[in-house]
Amino acid sequence: MFLAQIVAACVPSRMLSVFVRNAELLKFLTVGAIAFVTTLVLFFGLKWTVLDGKPVTANVVAVLIATVVSYVLNREWAFTARGGRERRHEAALFFLVAGIGMVINQLPLAVSSYLFQLRTPHVSVLVENIADFVSATIIGTLLATVFRWWAMRKFVFPQPAQPELADQQVSETRA
Repeated sequence: MFLAQIVAACVPSRMLSVFVRNAELLKFLTVGAIAFVTTLVLFFGLKWTVLDGKPVTANVVAVLIATVVSYVLNREWAFTARGGRERRHEAALFFLVAGIGMVINQLPLAVSSYLFQLRTPHVSVLVENIADFVSATIIGTLLATVFRWWAMRKFVFPQPAQPELADQQVSETRA
């Protein structure tokens, strides 16, 4: 909690109360950022070394490892005040939600590529890559993140945060 105390000391009181009220969301977004970076690092690391010439395999391995990291961090940190399910059931629901999120993430890319035909030779390589980046990385990730946030709270970690834990977070943050 040392880092939290340093951050709390630097943040104005009005902003701190907003951060504390939305702590679960901020933690969820932080876990998502960690999983995103994990995916990118592993994907390019694998693609440029042991899985050279196999980008799909490299991406699948990277996404699977990042999903496991995401589950552990969400379970032990982001949604630590929630629960209500047996671990195996919770893990199965988490990976189901993650799988649906992965499909949602691919939909804008599929629309861009196959419906709008933003592929070479119809457009330049630059336009294709920009369209892929915007549709998959920005729009797809945003849509999938909104879905995952809703589904994690609704199905995977259904019990609402306990009020005494929220009060304890505020007092620990201020200490």
